[in-house]
Amino acid sequence: MEEDIKDLEENQEKKKKEDQGGFKKVVVSVWELVKVVLISLIIIVPIRTFIFQPFFVQGASMEPNFHNGEYLIINEFGYKKTVLGMKDKKLFTVRPFKEISRKEVIVFRNPRNPKEYFIKRVIGLPGEKIEIKNGDVMLYNDSNPQGGILDETDFLDKMLHRTECWDECVFNLEEGQYLVLGDNRKYSSDSRAWGILSEDFIIGKVFLRAWPFSEAEVF
Repeated sequence: MEEDIKDLEENQEKKKKEDQGGFKKVVVSVWELVKVVLISLIIIVPIRTFIFQPFFVQGASMEPNFHNGEYLIINEFGYKKTVLGMKDKKLFTVRPFKEISRKEVIVFRNPRNPKEYFIKRVIGLPGEKIEIKNGDVMLYNDSNPQGGILDETDFLDKMLHRTECWDECVFNLEEGQYLVLGDNRKYSSDSRAWGILSEDFIIGKVFLRAWPFSEAEVF
C-alpha cells in the first residue's frame, strides 16, 4: 500500500515536471517568435522609411520606357522628406539632401491627392525657366540664358512624342521645385496639367526594375 502511494506521488511529480517543461518550451517558442518579429521590424522599418520602397507602375504615362505592371525599387535615401513622430506630435524632420538630376525618373505623391503615387521624368530643375513651345521643351538657365531646346532623344522618339501644352506653357522654378513630364507625353497627367512639383512630395528615384526579370535593369 505504501509503495502504491509512493509510486502515485512519483508519477504526479513527474507529470508536474513534464507540464512545467512543456510550459517553458511554449514560453521559449513564443519569445523566439517575438525576437524574430522585433529584429525584422528593426531592420525592415528603417529600410522602408529611409532607404528603399517597392513601387508598381500603373498606367501608360511612362511608355515606352516603363510599362503597366512593372515592379520597381525606389531609392528614397536623401530624396524623401521624412517626418518622424507619434500622431500629431513631430519629433524631427529629415529633409532631402541629395540633388536630383535632369532626366532621372522619380516617384512622388500626387500634389492634388497625396494618397496617390505618380512616376515621371524630371525635366526642369530649381532656378530654371521651362517653356513648352511648338512641341519642344525650351530650357532657360545660367548655361542657356537665351534658351535652347532640350535634347530628349535618349529616351523619346520625337517623331512619336511631341510635347504639347494645353494651358500654362511657361514654368519658373524656384528653390525646391521641379518640372516633371511623362515619357508618353500624349497620355500623361504631369506638370502641364497640375503645375510645378515641390520636393516635399518626392519619394525617391527609380533604382531598379525588378520585374519582369527579362527587363531587369539598374538605373
